[in-house]
Formats: sequence, C-alpha cells, structure tokens
Amino acid sequence: MAKEFTYRGKNLEEMKKMDIVEFAKLLPANLRRSLKRGFTHQEKMLLEKIKKGRPKLKTHAREIVILPEMVGKRIEVHRGNKYAEVYVSEEMLGHRLGEFALTRQRVNHSAPGIGATKSTSSVSVK
Repeated sequence: MAKEFTYRGKNLEEMKKMDIVEFAKLLPANLRRSLKRGFTHQEKMLLEKIKKGRPKLKTHAREIVILPEMVGKRIEVHRGNKYAEVYVSEEMLGHRLGEFALTRQRVNHSAPGIGATKSTSSVSVK
C-alpha cells in the first residue's frame, strides 16, 4: 500500500480546504513572504483559469508558488523561447513553477573547425 502524501503534517485534502493565508503558514519564510505580498496580474489570471477548469493552461508566471489547487493540472510554462509542459504533482507543493521548466539546455559541441587548432591550420580546405 502506498504511503499517503503529507506536507508539514497535512494531507492534500486538508490543504485544499485551507485558504492561502493558512497554507502560507506551512511554507518557508521566503515563499510565505511572496504569498503575503499578493499576486501579480499574470498570477491572478492563471489562478482564475485553474479554478474554471480550463484544459490547456499557458503562462509566463514562472515565479508563482505552487498551491494545493494546482495539483493534478498540466501547465505550460514559458522557457524563454518556447513552452515546457509541467504536470504539477503533490511533491511540488511549496516550490515555484519555474523550477520545473528549465531555461538552459546542455550544449553539445562538435569537432573543431578548420583553423581552430595549430594542426588544422596547415590542412588544405579542399
């Protein structure tokens, strides 16, 4: 039998019944402070779409704290040039949405070009 998920002694159903102020008391200080300061316009629009139950959600609000009402949703988060689909699970509570849509990719370098090293400078181009 799978162990039930809890966050700071509260299960998901208890957290969904809480309002944002009560949920903020469970979070670390920096996240608690950002929730206390309120939401930006983009964050408010995202929360309204989540409450309406929209199937496809796209957002630029990478800095929003993941709340219990977001659990189970698929949100496309902007990465700078495209959107990365993020499935919000219970373990993501108390993190920021942008943490799960990385903006940097691994660079794969190929072989050096002609003239890049001393040995290739004497090789003919043809």
